[in-house]
Amino acid sequence: MPGRYFDEWQLGDRIEHPIRRTVTETDNLLFSTMTHNPQPLHLDAEAAKASEFGQILVNGTFSFALMVGLTVGETTLGTLVANLGYDAVVMPKPVFIGDTLRATSEVAALKESKSRPNAGIVTFTHELINQRNEVVCRCQRSALLLRKPA
Repeated sequence: MPGRYFDEWQLGDRIEHPIRRTVTETDNLLFSTMTHNPQPLHLDAEAAKASEFGQILVNGTFSFALMVGLTVGETTLGTLVANLGYDAVVMPKPVFIGDTLRATSEVAALKESKSRPNAGIVTFTHELINQRNEVVCRCQRSALLLRKPA
Protein backbone atom coordinates (compact mmCIF):
# COMPACT_ATOMS: atom_id res chain seq x y z
CA MET A 1 0.00 0.00 0.00
CA PRO A 2 1.50 3.37 -0.96
CA GLY A 3 1.43 6.34 1.36
CA ARG A 4 -1.83 8.20 1.77
CA TYR A 5 -2.67 11.76 0.81
CA PHE A 6 -3.51 14.30 3.51
CA ASP A 7 -7.25 14.09 2.81
CA GLU A 8 -7.25 10.29 3.17
CA TRP A 9 -6.25 10.39 6.86
CA GLN A 10 -8.60 10.62 9.82
CA LEU A 11 -7.78 11.34 13.44
CA GLY A 12 -7.15 8.04 15.22
CA ASP A 13 -6.30 6.02 12.09
CA ARG A 14 -3.97 3.23 13.22
CA ILE A 15 -1.59 1.03 11.24
CA GLU A 16 0.28 -2.11 12.26
CA HIS A 17 3.13 -2.01 9.76
CA PRO A 18 3.77 -5.40 8.11
CA ILE A 19 7.56 -5.32 7.84
CA ARG A 20 9.48 -6.61 10.87
CA ARG A 21 13.25 -6.42 11.29
CA THR A 22 15.66 -8.44 13.40
CA VAL A 23 18.57 -6.24 14.48
CA THR A 24 22.02 -7.65 13.75
CA GLU A 25 25.44 -6.92 15.15
CA THR A 26 26.40 -5.55 11.73
CA ASP A 27 23.48 -3.07 11.79
CA ASN A 28 24.62 -1.69 15.12
CA LEU A 29 28.33 -1.66 14.25
CA LEU A 30 27.90 0.05 10.88
CA PHE A 31 25.41 2.62 12.15
CA SER A 32 27.58 3.48 15.15
CA THR A 33 30.74 3.83 13.10
CA MET A 34 29.05 5.70 10.21
CA THR A 35 27.73 8.25 12.70
CA HIS A 36 31.06 8.49 14.57
CA ASN A 37 29.53 7.24 17.83
CA PRO A 38 32.32 5.56 19.85
CA GLN A 39 30.11 4.65 22.86
CA PRO A 40 31.59 1.44 24.33
CA LEU A 41 28.10 0.19 25.23
CA HIS A 42 27.48 -0.11 21.46
CA LEU A 43 30.88 -1.40 20.31
CA ASP A 44 32.81 -3.10 23.12
CA ALA A 45 31.39 -6.48 24.19
CA GLU A 46 33.49 -6.57 27.38
CA ALA A 47 32.50 -3.06 28.48
CA ALA A 48 28.86 -3.82 27.69
CA LYS A 49 29.04 -7.12 29.61
CA ALA A 50 30.29 -5.21 32.67
CA SER A 51 27.34 -2.77 32.43
CA GLU A 52 23.96 -3.18 34.08
CA PHE A 53 22.66 -4.54 30.77
CA GLY A 54 25.22 -7.34 30.51
CA GLN A 55 25.40 -7.14 26.72
CA ILE A 56 25.82 -4.71 23.83
CA LEU A 57 23.08 -2.11 23.54
CA VAL A 58 21.89 -1.21 20.07
CA ASN A 59 22.52 2.44 19.23
CA GLY A 60 19.31 4.33 20.09
CA THR A 61 19.48 6.53 17.02
CA PHE A 62 19.53 3.38 14.88
CA SER A 63 16.36 2.21 16.64
CA PHE A 64 14.74 5.60 16.02
CA ALA A 65 15.74 5.63 12.34
CA LEU A 66 14.54 2.05 11.87
CA MET A 67 11.18 2.93 13.43
CA VAL A 68 10.67 5.81 11.03
CA GLY A 69 11.83 3.74 8.07
CA LEU A 70 9.44 0.88 8.88
CA THR A 71 6.52 3.33 8.82
CA VAL A 72 7.18 5.11 5.53
CA GLY A 73 5.58 2.60 3.14
CA GLU A 74 2.08 2.86 4.59
CA THR A 75 2.16 6.51 5.69
CA THR A 76 4.09 8.90 3.45
CA LEU A 77 5.59 7.01 0.52
CA GLY A 78 4.94 9.08 -2.60
CA THR A 79 2.84 11.73 -0.81
CA LEU A 80 5.44 13.44 1.38
CA VAL A 81 6.46 17.03 0.73
CA ALA A 82 8.68 17.21 3.83
CA ASN A 83 9.08 15.92 7.34
CA LEU A 84 8.60 18.98 9.54
CA GLY A 85 9.86 17.57 12.81
CA TYR A 86 10.15 14.77 15.31
CA ASP A 87 8.97 15.45 18.86
CA ALA A 88 8.69 13.64 22.18
CA VAL A 89 11.24 10.96 21.25
CA VAL A 90 11.52 8.45 24.09
CA MET A 91 13.24 5.09 24.44
CA PRO A 92 11.58 3.38 27.41
CA LYS A 93 13.33 0.00 26.94
CA PRO A 94 16.71 -0.98 25.48
CA VAL A 95 17.18 -2.77 22.16
CA PHE A 96 19.61 -5.68 21.99
CA ILE A 97 21.22 -7.49 19.08
CA GLY A 98 18.80 -10.21 17.95
CA ASP A 99 15.64 -8.31 18.90
CA THR A 100 12.91 -8.43 16.27
CA LEU A 101 11.16 -5.09 15.93
CA ARG A 102 7.88 -3.94 14.41
CA ALA A 103 6.23 -0.54 14.18
CA THR A 104 2.80 0.99 14.61
CA SER A 105 1.49 4.42 13.64
CA GLU A 106 -1.51 6.40 14.79
CA VAL A 107 -2.75 9.76 13.54
CA ALA A 108 -2.55 12.15 16.49
CA ALA A 109 -3.42 15.40 14.68
CA LEU A 110 -4.46 16.82 11.30
CA LYS A 111 -3.93 20.42 10.29
CA GLU A 112 -4.58 22.34 7.10
CA SER A 113 -1.49 24.03 5.67
CA LYS A 114 -1.83 27.81 5.68
CA SER A 115 0.97 28.33 3.17
CA ARG A 116 0.33 25.41 0.81
CA PRO A 117 -3.25 24.84 -0.33
CA ASN A 118 -2.19 21.58 -2.01
CA ALA A 119 -0.97 20.03 1.27
CA GLY A 120 -1.72 19.46 4.94
CA ILE A 121 0.11 18.38 8.09
CA VAL A 122 -0.39 14.95 9.62
CA THR A 123 1.13 14.24 13.02
CA PHE A 124 1.78 10.56 13.58
CA THR A 125 2.62 8.81 16.83
CA HIS A 126 5.04 6.04 15.87
CA GLU A 127 5.99 3.18 18.18
CA LEU A 128 8.70 0.55 17.81
CA ILE A 129 7.88 -2.69 19.60
CA ASN A 130 10.09 -5.71 20.31
CA GLN A 131 9.24 -9.41 20.28
CA ARG A 132 8.24 -9.18 23.98
CA ASN A 133 5.61 -6.53 23.06
CA GLU A 134 7.63 -3.84 24.84
CA VAL A 135 7.71 -0.34 23.37
CA VAL A 136 11.39 0.43 22.78
CA CYS A 137 10.98 3.77 20.99
CA ARG A 138 8.17 6.28 20.47
CA CYS A 139 7.94 9.66 18.79
CA GLN A 140 5.61 12.10 17.12
CA ARG A 141 6.41 12.91 13.51
CA SER A 142 4.85 15.88 11.74
CA ALA A 143 4.71 15.37 7.98
CA LEU A 144 3.60 17.78 5.28
CA LEU A 145 1.62 15.63 2.83
CA LEU A 146 0.14 16.38 -0.55
CA ARG A 147 -3.61 16.51 -0.96
CA LYS A 148 -5.19 14.00 -3.31
CA PRO A 149 -5.04 15.32 -6.90
CA ALA A 150 -8.40 16.55 -8.22
